[in-house]
Amino acid sequence: MKIKIVTVGKLKEKYLKDGIAEYTKRISRFATVEIIELADEKNPDKASESENHKILEIEGNRILSKLGERDFVVVLAIEGKIFSSEEFSKQLEQASIKGFSTLTFIIGGSLGLSPAVKHRANLSVSFGRLTLPHQLMRLVLVEQIYRAFTIQQGSPYHK
Repeated sequence: MKIKIVTVGKLKEKYLKDGIAEYTKRISRFATVEIIELADEKNPDKASESENHKILEIEGNRILSKLGERDFVVVLAIEGKIFSSEEFSKQLEQASIKGFSTLTFIIGGSLGLSPAVKHRANLSVSFGRLTLPHQLMRLVLVEQIYRAFTIQQGSPYHK
């Protein structure tokens, strides 16, 4: 199993890097992990709707270029479906059972994700209705992926 995390923007904060490194190491017992950081477009403070649309399109094309034809794609979007940790684990397990060897998670930039990226997704997931910085979301995501694997293994970590 391979886990690929495609994210817009660079991670700068050491404490987030450390947390992500720890959970990535833990996940490596179950799957290989690849994190792909893509450049984010400059977003002017008072950008017009058409400027924002263009930014989303550019970032979306960068994201789509990193997806394999046979990837099971999970986008993180505030309007996505909310799962419990057990349900999330089951979704990942079902993707594997269906023959997907790569689970690709996508975290968009400050404007979110382009319609083309959302359309490509096999699953749209929300970790709640709160808006979180995409750097922090990366840490939350890797922890939940690790938790999903421990649930599948019956590990006491989840409790």
